Amino acid sequence: MLSAFTWSPDTLWILMQKAWWFLVVLGVLVAFHELGHFLAARWVGVKVLKFSLGFGPKLFGRQVGETEYLLSAIPLGGYVKLFGEDETEATTQEDRRRSFAHQGLWGKVLIVAAGPGFNFILAYLIFAGWLSTGSPLFVPTFRDLSPDIEALVPGSPAASAGMEIGDRITKVNGKDISTRTELLDAVAHSKGQPITLEVKRDSQVKALTVAPVPVQGQPSDAEETAYTIGVEETPPLVTSVMHGLPAATAGFLAGDRVVAIEGQPIYTWLQMTTIVRDNPAKALQVDILRNGQRVHLSVTPSAEKATVNGQSVEVGKIGISGPGRSLMHADNPLQAVYQGLDATWGWTELTAVGLYKMVVGDISSKNIGGPLTIANISGEAASQGASSVVFLIAILSINLGVLNLLPIPILDGGHLLFFLIEGILRKPLGDRQREIAQQVGLVLLVGVMIFAFWNDIERIFLR
Repeated sequence: MLSAFTWSPDTLWILMQKAWWFLVVLGVLVAFHELGHFLAARWVGVKVLKFSLGFGPKLFGRQVGETEYLLSAIPLGGYVKLFGEDETEATTQEDRRRSFAHQGLWGKVLIVAAGPGFNFILAYLIFAGWLSTGSPLFVPTFRDLSPDIEALVPGSPAASAGMEIGDRITKVNGKDISTRTELLDAVAHSKGQPITLEVKRDSQVKALTVAPVPVQGQPSDAEETAYTIGVEETPPLVTSVMHGLPAATAGFLAGDRVVAIEGQPIYTWLQMTTIVRDNPAKALQVDILRNGQRVHLSVTPSAEKATVNGQSVEVGKIGISGPGRSLMHADNPLQAVYQGLDATWGWTELTAVGLYKMVVGDISSKNIGGPLTIANISGEAASQGASSVVFLIAILSINLGVLNLLPIPILDGGHLLFFLIEGILRKPLGDRQREIAQQVGLVLLVGVMIFAFWNDIERIFLR
């Protein structure tokens, strides 16, 4: 515990920055969520007593009309307090007209559903705006995330250990994994020490020991050495070519497989993109395999600004996507309006299916993150530029929307479940039944929060 007092000023500054960006990201998410409840209530005609960002003691407050707008001390959420949530509050006919409890079923459903609904709207606006600028948008599938071996560098540690294309890695050093990120994290933190992998091949399970090696071509002043085992990425197979970008101009076609760049053999997507990234505005000689024939092309990556480790640099891009990678690109703003819907649905489906896989055990529950994880990734996104923060807000907004729709009492989804039961029974649940359900939901939610916080501690401080 005393180690915190030995942190350098630079470390403390970084922590303060992450805390600040955590508040910014969470503030946007909560504000938009509660704005949905607020606007729906006003539209239905329910009186809104309070609109608060945060919980607990009031820090600042201002009365505007019939609503008090608050900034509260605990920045882990927010709330909208509606008049008449308790039926006994409404004593007159006018009170009942403005009371939440006395609204029709569909009015109450609209008010409750508008919160998570606005989270999806926020994500859509960000995705559509992103695509309208002409920038590609990554919308992953589980194939992108699974720890399957799709490409293997000859002579690499993985190949030497006996791995084959098609293998699925299920454990690293005895710990279950279910995503490629977990594998890459284990390799990155190995410091070159051998790691034990459990590999599933057809119906057999094999244990292999692999010694990661440093990635070639690292800067001499790099803070940490990056390691690889040779299975990091998918094959260098082009599945789509973006109109008007360098690859299309150079003659790339869907189905091409890149086999060499500047005479250097290419085996993985990462090898290819690294060379392209590091050579903006420089003509590259590329050999591809097309219908069994070797074809020679020349492509000049466009030079685009990017933020790396807080510094603005130029990176090269040619405008292609690979297998299992859903990379969206809009040719004009009108197309972006429609593709924004596809992107929102894609990320929503990924989140919902991922949550289901976590419940049934297909994905490790260690992937659940809490406030510290959000603060950490918010700070990292901020160091990469404003666009990364905006993209993070969109992804977290979808996560918040999906989680709030879960049929757990105390969440919006729990209230919607009560309304569904009310619609079926033609009457609301009794007060005692609601109270028990709310208590069960609270215990469950607190348990998940404690588990997520413990995962944060393990991931950030104990690894």
